[in-house]
Amino acid sequence: MVERTGTKEVPVGVDRQTRVTMTSIAKEAGVSVPTVSRVLNGRSDVAPHTRQRVEELLRRHGYRRRGPRARAGAGLIDLVFNDLDSPWAVEIIRGVEDVAHAACVGTVVSAIHRRSASARQWMDNLRSRASDGVILVNSALEPPLQAELRRLDVPTVIVDPVGGLMLDAPTIGATNWAGGLAATEHLISLGHRRIGFISGPRHLLCSRARLDGYRAALEAAGLPHADDLIWPGDFYHEAGFRGANALLELDEPPTAIFAASDQMAFGAYEAVRRRGLRVPDDVSIVGFDDLPEARWASPPLTTVRQPLVEMGMLAARTVLRLAQGEEIESPRVELATELVVRDSAAPPAG
Repeated sequence: MVERTGTKEVPVGVDRQTRVTMTSIAKEAGVSVPTVSRVLNGRSDVAPHTRQRVEELLRRHGYRRRGPRARAGAGLIDLVFNDLDSPWAVEIIRGVEDVAHAACVGTVVSAIHRRSASARQWMDNLRSRASDGVILVNSALEPPLQAELRRLDVPTVIVDPVGGLMLDAPTIGATNWAGGLAATEHLISLGHRRIGFISGPRHLLCSRARLDGYRAALEAAGLPHADDLIWPGDFYHEAGFRGANALLELDEPPTAIFAASDQMAFGAYEAVRRRGLRVPDDVSIVGFDDLPEARWASPPLTTVRQPLVEMGMLAARTVLRLAQGEEIESPRVELATELVVRDSAAPPAG
């Protein structure tokens, strides 16, 4: 069924402003995106009636597969962070570099430092070098820069998206809620009932998910999640040090602290040490990330492993697929986290 607009016929129900994608075709046909892809590629493993329905929709909507990008100066991936002063960022870079090297593609690493001038300079550089794709990691671009990135039509993938980001791009993260739940459940299983939490930046979705996992574990165990046990942080050592000090100064201090990053957990180690206390004899500590130095800490840190290298590798593979005109099956991928039990958590003293 069609609707006439002047001399042009437009399929009813199709938004004239929306680009037809394999995802929209799959939704209308009631099949999966891989099924549409198999039809497009002439695969034989599709039922005849399904193939007929998908082909009819492809014709009706005038679907055209995106061809490989032919941009001047191609052969580069732009990898953009807010900051680079973290071993966490190094792990992401390792993953991206592994894939880029295998694909004979270069990597340009930038830090925009949360300043609009730095972000604008990066955008100007991106325009001049015509990158094959962009990977944004925890990067909060101002709306005008997001609009400009869309106008440039550069394939973009977002790792650990920031809340409020308006780019229509695939995102890659980890199961942060499940990780926060597992870390807190582990401490509860050891007998802890007052568990402090040092959070990450509130504007990051991953931070909020870890906090929600912490609260869910307490609620499931019938334990209160008191506001005085939650301290704001920013993933860095100093925030962990300040947060642990504040928690240990409470009239009824926690017997365990869950820090939403390994770096903050190491800062909490130092706060405990300076008070003449010991981990885990006096205070148990659990982190999040499983950075390489976690197993070399004293004591070795119990933490939630976030597959940072794998996240970087998947982001690079995804952006290269987009650069070749391929459709992405899922707009959001979360890689599994895993609790790594070492020696920094034990039953509470007494």
